[in-house]
Amino acid sequence: MMIIKSRILLISAVSLMALSACHSSGSSKEASKTTEKAAVAGTVNGTAINESRVNMLLKQRQGQPETPEMRKEIVEQLAIQYLLSQEAIKKGLNKTAEVADQIELTQQSILANAFIQDYLKTSPVSDEMLKAEYEKIKGQISGSEYKARHILVNNEAEAKDIIAKLKKNPKAFEALAKEKSRDTGSKTNGGDLGWFDPRGMVPEFGNAVTKLAKGKFTEEPVKSQFGYHVILLEDSRTKAIPPLEQVKSSLQQQVQQQNIKKLIEDLKTKAKIEFTQPAAPASAAAVAPTASESKPAELKK
Repeated sequence: MMIIKSRILLISAVSLMALSACHSSGSSKEASKTTEKAAVAGTVNGTAINESRVNMLLKQRQGQPETPEMRKEIVEQLAIQYLLSQEAIKKGLNKTAEVADQIELTQQSILANAFIQDYLKTSPVSDEMLKAEYEKIKGQISGSEYKARHILVNNEAEAKDIIAKLKKNPKAFEALAKEKSRDTGSKTNGGDLGWFDPRGMVPEFGNAVTKLAKGKFTEEPVKSQFGYHVILLEDSRTKAIPPLEQVKSSLQQQVQQQNIKKLIEDLKTKAKIEFTQPAAPASAAAVAPTASESKPAELKK
């Protein structure tokens, strides 16, 4: 979600407010009237530093106990920031294109964040939405999961040789995996892959696993993009799905993110967004091919 968490960004936001207030005399008078009614944490050259701004920055110091020293430090930071911003205005830096762009971008970021937060408050996720998303996910993750081992080798002949040895001694699977397998992630554990959803494996491997009976191994090598597999199925079970109440919090965040994404996509659809290419240098334009010359050969007449 578009939540501004950076303390630096928040301090920049305060700078923006200070700069905006000093940019026009009319705005300064309005700000002065507001300041008179607001709780004041301190002043700098007669200009009030509102408690609301101090509290806003205190919230960013999560996990740190609030102390008088911390409040004093923040007030001092805001005072210094104000003094520096005033010096920048005296030099006309706020009127330069680069600084003006930064101020505008900061303002847009704050307003965009405020809009998203307002949307989350006024468009809460309903129980019906949560239930619908839960059922959708249940359908995607339902089914069985399997616990298996495998031995991965380079060629079919080697895989067949391993299968012949297993037919004589099925208990040799782990030892053969440690000795022969090319899968470095599982060979040290005797080829153990743990529990997995076969849909997450390459199709040839997943299909072979679902056809095996418990305790059986593939009697023909299974070829995949990685080589040749010999697979032993140790167990299978119906996939456990946690109840809605257990995942409600994370599910709510997921639905919120989906709703925000849809909101933004709707805004983009209604808007006219155009991308312009930077102008080509004169030297490049001079040697650029004409429209007919730039056509693919098969389109030229």
